[in-house]
Amino acid sequence: MDPGRIGLLKLAEQRLGWLAQRQQVLAQNIANADTPGYAARDLPAFAKVMARTTGNVAMVQTSARHITPAAGAQAIRPEREAAERTQDGNAVRMDDQVARVAETEMHHELATGLYRKYLGLFRIALGRGG
Repeated sequence: MDPGRIGLLKLAEQRLGWLAQRQQVLAQNIANADTPGYAARDLPAFAKVMARTTGNVAMVQTSARHITPAAGAQAIRPEREAAERTQDGNAVRMDDQVARVAETEMHHELATGLYRKYLGLFRIALGRGG
């Protein structure tokens, strides 16, 4: 069995790819912090990207003991407000960009750790050790 074909690993790979692309976009924003007229960019939320590619995935209650999902609950964050522009028209706020870079790095570490743990469990199940 190919571990790459398992849904969880494929999802982790997609998430890591999205995080890498986001870091590139954020790095461009920081590099252009002094460029007149430059507006900061960001990728759409990962949940939105996945909803477009795989269809809308709803939570399912498989046991009577599970918490029932709230009606209209969404996992997608609302869009952030547009940054204020400087006199030269630049809309990059460094504090916001640095916070987004840190957030992206934290999510990258989490996805990488989960990926490693899952592969370790897969190796144990195959009898190859952890």
